[in-house]
Amino acid sequence: MERSHATIRDVATAVGVSPATVSRALARPEMVASKTAERVRRAAEQLGYSPSPQARWLHTGKSEAITLVLPDITNPFFFDLIRGAQHEAARAGYTQMLVDTEELDDQERAHLIAARRTSDGAVLAGPRLSDADLAELSQKFPIVSVNRRIKGVPSVLIDTLPALEAVVDHLAELGHREIAYLGGPESAWFEPRRWHAVESAADRHKIGCRRLGFHPPTLDAGEQAAGAVAGGTETAVIAYNDLQALGLLRGLGSLGVGVPDEISIVGCDDIFGADLVQPSLTTVAGSAELAGELATQALLERVTTGKNPRRPNRTVPAELRIRTSTGPAPRRVGR
Repeated sequence: MERSHATIRDVATAVGVSPATVSRALARPEMVASKTAERVRRAAEQLGYSPSPQARWLHTGKSEAITLVLPDITNPFFFDLIRGAQHEAARAGYTQMLVDTEELDDQERAHLIAARRTSDGAVLAGPRLSDADLAELSQKFPIVSVNRRIKGVPSVLIDTLPALEAVVDHLAELGHREIAYLGGPESAWFEPRRWHAVESAADRHKIGCRRLGFHPPTLDAGEQAAGAVAGGTETAVIAYNDLQALGLLRGLGSLGVGVPDEISIVGCDDIFGADLVQPSLTTVAGSAELAGELATQALLERVTTGKNPRRPNRTVPAELRIRTSTGPAPRRVGR
């Protein structure tokens, strides 16, 4: 009869062998007779038993589990990344564990210390720890970074920068002569790079560009910035991410400011729902699912070979997706 909490002793009793034989048959089947290994496997399936990561580790040195470390599990951007990483892990026979650092570097450090005891390696999405800390950790524990380049650490980057330049080209073609950039968290690796891409493209078009400080990558942060945006002279705003952009859209609506009639808004990430709001959000899109797959492939290559992957730094392209939150620049002199 199938049981939900079967132990290794239950399997051993069912087969008529010792618990040690069961352990060997499941972890290293070549070490026992093939008929015995098959009987153990069938009994384990019938009883619903599977060895714990710690038990597998004792015999193979591997837990057959990896950890995916996220800065904010509530951000829809990570949904597809989780799916891509999970599919790739499952194809390789690995279990994936999720942890949320809540954008805090001390929590990130604590989770990674714990991950060394329970998994074979970790994929870090937008890590917040310093380059030195992450490079040191990488010498002791296999890690791969998503959306951050760190010397000596394999990485996968969704290359949003050329697409952000295309955003400025799009706004310039619509006649916008003053734009603003709503900054992300100061600790984010991509933050200064996104600002530089926007600023450089604005300089190329000889249009004004103002940076609206640093903000959390959240709906609330975007909504709270609506007053500053409404009081300025800019006719378009590029937000650090879609959550900020959607919050800004909501905040401007509550102030009676029309989008895109009075001001255009652009986001970044093309999260779920960006095309469902009214107006639908013009944004920068790159495949987070592909990034999750590639990062997990790189991690498993390092785990299984003990060496860095053959292609340590991969890039996923991004593109501008034009929707209805951007339109021709209005004539305006502040609000």
